[in-house]
Amino acid sequence: MLQRRKFLEMGTLGIGTIFTKNAWGFSGKANGKKPLVLSTWDAGIDANKEAWKILRSGGRAFDAVEKGVMVTESSINCCVGLGGNPDREGIVTLDACIMDEFGNAGGVLALERILHPISVARRVMEKTPHVYLVGDGAQMFAVEQGFPLEPQKLSPDAEKEYKKWLEKSDYKPQINIEQKEGGQTAFAPNKLSNGAWNHDTIGMIAIDANGNLSGSCTTSGMAFKMRGRVGDSPLVGAGLFVDNEVGAAVSTGLGEEVIKVCGTHLVVELMRQGYSPENACKEAVNRIVKHNGIAKSKEIQVGFLALNKKGEYGAYCIQTGFSFAVCDSDTHNELIPSKHMI
Repeated sequence: MLQRRKFLEMGTLGIGTIFTKNAWGFSGKANGKKPLVLSTWDAGIDANKEAWKILRSGGRAFDAVEKGVMVTESSINCCVGLGGNPDREGIVTLDACIMDEFGNAGGVLALERILHPISVARRVMEKTPHVYLVGDGAQMFAVEQGFPLEPQKLSPDAEKEYKKWLEKSDYKPQINIEQKEGGQTAFAPNKLSNGAWNHDTIGMIAIDANGNLSGSCTTSGMAFKMRGRVGDSPLVGAGLFVDNEVGAAVSTGLGEEVIKVCGTHLVVELMRQGYSPENACKEAVNRIVKHNGIAKSKEIQVGFLALNKKGEYGAYCIQTGFSFAVCDSDTHNELIPSKHMI
């Protein structure tokens, strides 16, 4: 089978730079080899737990970011994966991408009836000469790789929401839909009254004990999107970007706006220039707001989450409501509200 060419690891991957406090004020010494995993939204808490099992045993960040988001994909009570809301035709389509420390990447777009699109994305990276497979071709490849086809059926929550949407068929993305229920907005936990998580994306980035970075992103896409719509989540440089010499970043929110500024690539390049993770995320948000103007920006949400080679991290979003999960030990797996502009 075809194997993607691996590049030699640079000697700098073992950097052990010491720092005493990160952007959020956690004290104590840590170095570039300290394992750490970050993920978006409340569902990241459980996803981090699975990723941490790999990181704490000295495992590779690349394996951790795959296994971590698989937890979210498996939850039928979560809007990531096959339990998510469908497109306008009533069909759930899934997007995912993954990127390793060598700069290799794989992704799937508009994939149907496969439980773990993130794992198919990894197979695309490792077993084909391509970066992306789409639609029927992605599904055909997944089946050839041994992934079973799941029933073409909406989850009970998604079916209920879809029938409700059909009453007006009005397509207008809500700000921080993850945070809203009954017209009220509140910080975590982001659960609906039936106990279901209400998200459509999870992004995860991690640094392992060897100081290597990797990232993943998986989504069921925006609820009731046009058939064939793809957002930022599976796009390298938009929803996810990793540069092992510098850092990694993921995004969440209105994907069209992230794509227009190549958001995560921008964040990583700003970190290369010396920006802290938080300030890099803030500048990327600034560019989106500048492009749209304040009035329009009040109607959208975009958030970025970043991690640099030192293990420092930060986030920033347009509006209040975005949160992310941080895990760096068996006892510390915390949900943190992102700083915001509006």
